[in-house]
Amino acid sequence: MKSLIVQAILRSAILITVLAALAGCSDGTDRDPRQGPAIEAGQSMLRKANGAEPQTLDPHRAEDVSSSNILRDLYEGLVLTGAEGPRPGVAESWEISADGLRYVFHLRPAARWSNGDPVVAEDFVAGLRRTVDPATGSNYGLILAPIAQAEAILAGQAKAETLGVQALDDHTLEIRLKAPTPYFLSLLTHSTTYPIHRASLAEFGDRFTRPGNLVSNGAYQLTEAVVQSHVMLSRNPHYWDDAQTRIDKVRYSAIEEASSEFKRYRAGEVDWGGVPTADFAWARENLGDELHIQPYLGVYYFGLNLTRPPFQDAPALRQALTLAVDREILTEKITGGGEIPAYGWVPPGLPGYQQATPDYAHWTREARFAEARRLYAEAGYSAERPLKVEIRYNTQEDNRKIAVAVAQMWKQVLGVEATLFNEEWKVFLQNRKQKQVTQVFRSGWIGDYADPYTFLELLHSQHGINDSGYANPAYDALLARISALPGGSERNDLMRQAEAMMLADDPVIPLFFYVSKTLIKPWVKGYRPNIMNQHYTKDLWIEPLGG
Repeated sequence: MKSLIVQAILRSAILITVLAALAGCSDGTDRDPRQGPAIEAGQSMLRKANGAEPQTLDPHRAEDVSSSNILRDLYEGLVLTGAEGPRPGVAESWEISADGLRYVFHLRPAARWSNGDPVVAEDFVAGLRRTVDPATGSNYGLILAPIAQAEAILAGQAKAETLGVQALDDHTLEIRLKAPTPYFLSLLTHSTTYPIHRASLAEFGDRFTRPGNLVSNGAYQLTEAVVQSHVMLSRNPHYWDDAQTRIDKVRYSAIEEASSEFKRYRAGEVDWGGVPTADFAWARENLGDELHIQPYLGVYYFGLNLTRPPFQDAPALRQALTLAVDREILTEKITGGGEIPAYGWVPPGLPGYQQATPDYAHWTREARFAEARRLYAEAGYSAERPLKVEIRYNTQEDNRKIAVAVAQMWKQVLGVEATLFNEEWKVFLQNRKQKQVTQVFRSGWIGDYADPYTFLELLHSQHGINDSGYANPAYDALLARISALPGGSERNDLMRQAEAMMLADDPVIPLFFYVSKTLIKPWVKGYRPNIMNQHYTKDLWIEPLGG
């Protein structure tokens, strides 16, 4: 059985690889890839490939990695992501009460918005309130649940003004929590916690994110945004640390297809980008120190829509599909970049946490397939009555390769008839959220902070990005208990119980844990890896070749 699956998958992979090669991964361009960095009118520019078109530049509504990458340059939160953990941002220092319930942040007096206005504590109060206010429509509001009153506000039971945040004076911010939260400082690196320029929001409403309207407090400001092309940023001369910012401009190019991104990197049109699966081996062999492979706090998975047939009230069917996926083949023959087969939900590498692993993770391949066929039959399906299902994914060739592979596995093991359907990123996100047309959908979750809870909370019944529609009161109750604990072994044990409970219900099919594979031109300096794969342009600099 394994040989049949491998042969079928490799045939599909070879076809896709050939097509990618024909699309132009050669050196057939006029530009020398070693030509050097971009300099315009004496100003240095970092050119970053940024995947799909960013969903929004509203920090309190953004959900996707593409938007977050840009927002990280435009805005600065109280703290920043660092290689060893959170580091000072707008807050130059802070104190935490002995009971872990009160945080007091001292803001830099020199912090300024891009129009020169001072950044004050009330700007953070307004940003945090805006995230949890139901009128904002943030699908990420529940991430702020540790703050006192946040859940009541999100549920419409209290006003946003009751949130446990207060400006003690212009440069002192107090945040009160409902319970000790060991990851809270890491959470404050997320865009939902960014400040908002209140006057701009009041004047422009939803149009405050447009060039000419957007006032930001980070190292860069928005100068241009062209749909399906690029977003251009330039240095914010009022930024408190502008004297140490060394790159003048950042161009974020929207390049949805990984093969096109790789082609443009080799042609010297971008300085920072990814590498598609089809070209990974070549890049590793030929691009030397330009390829950076690092652990990444993320899981790639297929979600199952539990709110409608065929997966609603069908646990046997859901588990049959989970068991019929050969993750080792996926990571060895399809992705091939060091990804780790995922049988659990929380990625490895988080200190003190031992993943929950289903028993079948230790079974032989043959035993998993046999149980998958038994459950498939129990669910009422057979060769005469096969499951017909649609796998929906956002347009990108690596996503297609994975979908082709999984569909072939389901066909070989169970006889499932799967069709593939690809969509542009924003349409794909909208359809997942609405849960009206989705059955199986591709997804990935990158941790918002370095704690298992960032993965567990995604499947809470009230989470705005729970696109499977998973709702288990016992699971929600476990999360409530976890959120009331300060840390330690009891919290880790409960998180492992929650992970095991969710996996037993099969609302998602974890496929593999990510690694980051980043190509960076040799003239870009200052790159420091971190498990979140979050980088600030202000920490980088450009050195001409030979300089």
